[in-house]
Amino acid sequence: MKKSILISAFVMGAFTMYAQNDRTALEGTRPGDNWYMGIKGGATTPLTHSAFFKNARPAFGVEIGKQLTPIFGLGLQGMGYVNTTSSKTAFDASEVSLVGKANLMNLFGGYTGEPRVFEIETVTGIGWLHYYQNGPGDTNSWSTRLGLNLNFNLGEQKAWTIGISPAVVYDMQGDFDKAKSRFNANNASFELTAGLTYHFMCSNGSHHFTKVRPYDRQEIGELNDAVNTLRSQLDVRERELDNAVQRANGLQRDLADCQNQAAKVETVVNRIPESIVSFRQGKSVVDASQLPNVERVATYMKKHADAKVMIKGYASPEGNLAFNEKLASARAEAVKSILVKKYKINADRIVAQGQGVGDMFSEPDWNRVSICTIDEGK
Repeated sequence: MKKSILISAFVMGAFTMYAQNDRTALEGTRPGDNWYMGIKGGATTPLTHSAFFKNARPAFGVEIGKQLTPIFGLGLQGMGYVNTTSSKTAFDASEVSLVGKANLMNLFGGYTGEPRVFEIETVTGIGWLHYYQNGPGDTNSWSTRLGLNLNFNLGEQKAWTIGISPAVVYDMQGDFDKAKSRFNANNASFELTAGLTYHFMCSNGSHHFTKVRPYDRQEIGELNDAVNTLRSQLDVRERELDNAVQRANGLQRDLADCQNQAAKVETVVNRIPESIVSFRQGKSVVDASQLPNVERVATYMKKHADAKVMIKGYASPEGNLAFNEKLASARAEAVKSILVKKYKINADRIVAQGQGVGDMFSEPDWNRVSICTIDEGK
C-alpha cells in the first residue's frame, strides 16, 4: 500500500513539474482559469457474485474541478446511488471523492494549443463512502476510484464536453480482515455514467490553455532594440514628410501667384500668311497629299474678300535651266488653276509667277515648291 502511495505521489510530482515547465509557454494559467463543472448520470452494479443488469441501480453525480496543466487536473466529485430494493432508504450509498485526471492524448501526443475533438483521460480518486441502512445506523468507509473518461469536446471554442465514464469503485474497508486486501473485487462495484461538462472562460479569452511562444531575456532585448530602431526610422520619415509637405505648400503658393498674374499677350504685327505646296521631281501636277495646303489658301481668301494671293513657283537645280524655268511657271499655274476651278476663287485675285530655280532651302529637293503668299489688302 505504501508503495502505491509513493508511486502516485511521484506521478503527481512529475505532472506538477511539467506544469511548472510548461507554464511559460501557455496562456490561461491563473488561479481563476480552467475551472469546470459537470453533471452525470448512469448506473452502478456489483462487480462480482451478482447478476450484472438485474442488480444495477441508478447513479448520478456532480463534479467541479480545475485543469492544472493540459495533462493533469484535479476535481471534487459527489455521487449518489438510488435504492431499488425493498429497503425504506431512498439511497443505497453516496460517495464524495477527490479525483485526479491525466489526459493521455496530451501526454503522449503533445498539446496542440486547444483540446482535440476526442480525448481519453485516466481517472484515479480517493473518497468517503457512506452506506444508508435501516436499523442500528449507517456505515462509513473510504473508497478508491479507478476509471476512464472518453471525452468528446464540442463547439467552436470546445467549451462543452460530453463524456462517457466507466469506473471501478473499491470499498477499501469491506472484508479487509478476512481477505487481507484493500482492492478486493468482492467489495467493488462497476459504474458507467455519461455526463455534460462546461469549461468556464479563462483570462486568455478562451475556455482552455493557449500556446504562446516564450521569449528569453536576450530575445526581448533584441526585440526592444529593433522597436527602438524602427521608431528612429519613423521619426526620420516623419521629418522628411514634413519637409516635403512644406515644399508642396510653397509650390502651391507659387502656382497660385502665377495663376493670379495677368497673362502676357504677344501681338504679331505684319505677319504674312503663307502656304507651301510641294511637287515631285520634274512634275507640275499637285499631288492629293498637297491639296490641304491649297485648300488652306482658298479658305482664307473666302473669309477675307479683300485678300489676294501671290503664287511663286520654283524648281530644284537639277536639269536644264530653260526647262526648270518653264517647270517653275507651270507649278505656280497649277496651284492657281485649282483655286479658280475647284474653289471658285476669282482669277483677278491671284497672281502666278515662275521664279526659276529656287534657293530658299538648303536641301535642293525642298525647292520644288509653289509658295502662296497672302496679301491681306490693307
